[in-house]
Amino acid sequence: MSTQTPQSAQPAPRDLLYSEEEEALRSVVRGLLADHCDAAAVLARTESAEPHDRELWKALTDGMGLAGLLVPEELGGQGATHREAAVVLEELGRAVAPVPYLTSAVIATETLLACDGDAARELLGALASGRTVDVLTVPLTTAPGGALPDVRAEGEVLHGSVRGVADAVAADVFLVPTSAGLFAVDATEGGVGIGPQTALDLTRPLATVTFEGARARAVGPESGPAVRRGLRAGAGLLASEQLGLADWCLTETVRHTKERHQFNRPVGSFQALKHRLAQLWLEVVNLRAAARNAADTLAADSEDADVAAALAQAYASPATVHIAEEALQLHGGIGMTWEHPVHLYLKRAKADSIALGTVGRHREELAARVNLPAP
Repeated sequence: MSTQTPQSAQPAPRDLLYSEEEEALRSVVRGLLADHCDAAAVLARTESAEPHDRELWKALTDGMGLAGLLVPEELGGQGATHREAAVVLEELGRAVAPVPYLTSAVIATETLLACDGDAARELLGALASGRTVDVLTVPLTTAPGGALPDVRAEGEVLHGSVRGVADAVAADVFLVPTSAGLFAVDATEGGVGIGPQTALDLTRPLATVTFEGARARAVGPESGPAVRRGLRAGAGLLASEQLGLADWCLTETVRHTKERHQFNRPVGSFQALKHRLAQLWLEVVNLRAAARNAADTLAADSEDADVAAALAQAYASPATVHIAEEALQLHGGIGMTWEHPVHLYLKRAKADSIALGTVGRHREELAARVNLPAP
């Protein structure tokens, strides 16, 4: 008797290549960013008192509806999947765009999608339309399943503070996990304080958020599962942002080494540099595979989503830092200047490497899930 799985019972093959619709989305987003988010504009933004580009955010949300990609259509969103959101994040990473897409349109959205009730639906509707920016009030370094900050709920009044919250200065609504459940607090509510912190990555500012008797709305009776879902999606799709960043670094470095001449030859023609660039290309290719796998498993709500997200971050973070470091070095002296944007990419790569869990944390998670414990 044959023990082979019947053909009809075999799972459909997965396609990690970009679809025509995804490529069309990429083209539109890249065109918008080319018009509104060039390197000079990003550098100027980092030196201003307003770190977020609100006009760009309005164009992405009002004009294109990208804030609601992961929100179902019945709630006012686009009803798309994580694959489309990943394409958007690739392009935002390529431009190191100073907008709160990862924190609001991915992490906060996924957290709210794990909650039932009218409060969550109302928040999702406002978020999808671009009327509000929602931020999950946990440190940016928090990994999926990591310890949550100690904010106390006394009825519907919150007390406590949270350091290292990304994009808090742009938030309209804070989603606050507590032992009593998940709460939503308007940023303009009395008792809410936002203290900016010095961050390495000037395009994704950090702040300390303090609640001193701030009134809140209950969103869900349990915060743990919802927060874990939000952070898992954030970790998995962060790899797509890192992919866009790494691909820009490689593309610009290849272009520079073709144009820069020494000894009457392009420096890119030297064998040693060819080998370094080839290694970077391999790392980008592998990074793309890990990022696409994470986005695809999240889109399919696969049981392998936890493994895929941990795998993506375990590879993406060190690879992206290495690619950005090589880009800076291979640009020579110009890469060390403030005017050239490569330093923005290195800073984002460094900051992303500890965002949503360190490499070591994700490797431990991956080892435990595939039953390969450390010795």
